Amino acid sequence: MQTKIKLSTSLKAVHAIPLILLFIFTPLLFESCGTKKEKNTQESVEIVEPIILTPKMLYDINVDSLIIERGQVKRNQFLADILLDKGVNYAVIDHIAKNHRPVFDVRKIRAGNSYTIISANDSITSPMYFVYEIDNTDYVVFNLSDSLTARRGYKPVEYRLESAYGTINSSLWNAMVDGGFDPNLANELSEVYAWTIDFFGIQKGDEFEVLFDRLYVDGNPIGIGKIKASRFQHYGKDQLAFYFEQDSVGDYFDENGQSLMRTFLKAPLKYNRISSGFSNARFHPVLKIYRPHHGVDYAAPSGTPVYAIGEGTVTRKGYQKGGGGNYLYIKHNGTYTTAYMHLKGFAKGIVQGTRVKQGQLIGYVGSTGLSTGPHLDFRFFRNGNAVNPLKVESPPAKPVDTTHMEQYQIHLKKWLPRLNQLRDSVNLVRNKEQVIEEKAVNNLS
Repeated sequence: MQTKIKLSTSLKAVHAIPLILLFIFTPLLFESCGTKKEKNTQESVEIVEPIILTPKMLYDINVDSLIIERGQVKRNQFLADILLDKGVNYAVIDHIAKNHRPVFDVRKIRAGNSYTIISANDSITSPMYFVYEIDNTDYVVFNLSDSLTARRGYKPVEYRLESAYGTINSSLWNAMVDGGFDPNLANELSEVYAWTIDFFGIQKGDEFEVLFDRLYVDGNPIGIGKIKASRFQHYGKDQLAFYFEQDSVGDYFDENGQSLMRTFLKAPLKYNRISSGFSNARFHPVLKIYRPHHGVDYAAPSGTPVYAIGEGTVTRKGYQKGGGGNYLYIKHNGTYTTAYMHLKGFAKGIVQGTRVKQGQLIGYVGSTGLSTGPHLDFRFFRNGNAVNPLKVESPPAKPVDTTHMEQYQIHLKKWLPRLNQLRDSVNLVRNKEQVIEEKAVNNLS
């Protein structure tokens, strides 16, 4: 009996050993696992982002793995000449020419314009698209596949703020060219100051600084945008101009909010020179006598466009033999009237009673009547009395509205410092150039 009890006790002890071992080593096991987990949380894990390949797009076409061929339309080359040479069926070309004229008339393809042919990368490089660039921004895409569709597209235009400056020695155009700037900026600047500065009367030494938008497409300059701010020093006086929009209409104003637009343009045409001025006793080149000449003669080539200097109504139109030749009178208001004489002809639609706008074409320079050569005899009347057109002070147009003046002041705080900074930088350059010139002169002497 005792033997059985001992044996049972021994067996119980043996069975208890695994439980004891489990009790002893379990905390160590959890601690080991916990330590390992902690280490894992401290280690940095590099997350590999999936690589997303951006397709190569051209004219809104995915051109990955396609063949791109560029060219320019040659003189006397037509669409058929280009595409037949690339293996495009004539029936396809004929379909494009006849059925897509509302999108683009292929007869308007011009020599010198660029085109692109996009082809499949197969054994025969089958043309899939023909893209013709209408101008710098607009293009048309012809789908040469089974769909035979056509669509217009537009390249995005980038606007970059740039600056230009110069000192005039002969003309504004030459000053732009000498400074390495786009000469077309001269035309834009002359439009801004058309009412306040006679650009055919600018003086040597006049200076200008301009901040303007330059337009880019595909990284290439394509033209001039808006002039944002400018300063033109004429006869030693600064004339500022800032582009500002009120009620969705843009105009140019000075630092006080006064409009640079005037009731009258400074001149009715782009002329070469003033051949004869306002005088009470001018020696007439034909009659060989002294008599009053109450106008200004602008010498210009025959056919040069003549524009109305202000809004008004045509009150007289006709021909004066042995005098002013073809002439035109425009009454602008109860005070001012202008006259245009020796015209070669009149613009279409100009008759007595016609209402004309400022800058509207009214006729062309000629040599009709008593004249020795092509020129415009321009006359200005105030209350019926002839006055010197070159000395007329034109009243300004409407200034910045009072409801927008606070906004305009904010606008000035943005652009005036930039304009002043440009002038300071330019003056440093001009001073350095002057020092170099003076040293050169001293060395020669």
